[in-house]
Amino acid sequence: MENKYITVSYRLYAMNGGEKELIEEAPANHPFQFISGVGYTLDRFEKEITALAKGDEFNFTIPCAEAYGERDEDNVRQVSKSMFCDEKGKFDSENIFPGNIIMLSDNEGHRFYANVGEITEDKVVIDLNHPHAGKDLIFEGKVIEMRPATNKEIEEIANAMSGGCGGHCEGCGSGCGEEGHHHHGEDGCCGGGECGHCH
Repeated sequence: MENKYITVSYRLYAMNGGEKELIEEAPANHPFQFISGVGYTLDRFEKEITALAKGDEFNFTIPCAEAYGERDEDNVRQVSKSMFCDEKGKFDSENIFPGNIIMLSDNEGHRFYANVGEITEDKVVIDLNHPHAGKDLIFEGKVIEMRPATNKEIEEIANAMSGGCGGHCEGCGSGCGEEGHHHHGEDGCCGGGECGHCH
């Protein structure tokens, strides 16, 4: 697939009890930017958007199976609270609180997102399911920009995807340099103040 630099604004909805529920927004003043053909977004999202042109509006649904699949309760785990403490034993309450999306890494350095659940005296519940697992996703929005990507842009996105901080993690709260996890904040990481972009 051709590498295109694409910018879109959108509202993302999921069905909840027969009603459309707004779960994420990337407004025109803080749009979602990506490069097609590099595996950065959901295949179905990319296929729908790349069929359009600059200025086109869109409204499409991605079924759960083509988005983040069904929830798996085996992916909800209890871990020791000490995992989120510094060398002095101080718990990272600034980033570890119920409902926050954090980034973790395993022993081999693979990074993944987790949703913080209940926090007890010595345990933290973390949910490794994607926040939108088990949902059909409805995207409504507009293509703001679509043009061939430059080599520099492709290089930057490749660096971000390989785990380097690149430009992708600017403004990520406590930053990429911290071992184990960091807050998944605004700017390079997610749009509109919401976390866990779906693309």
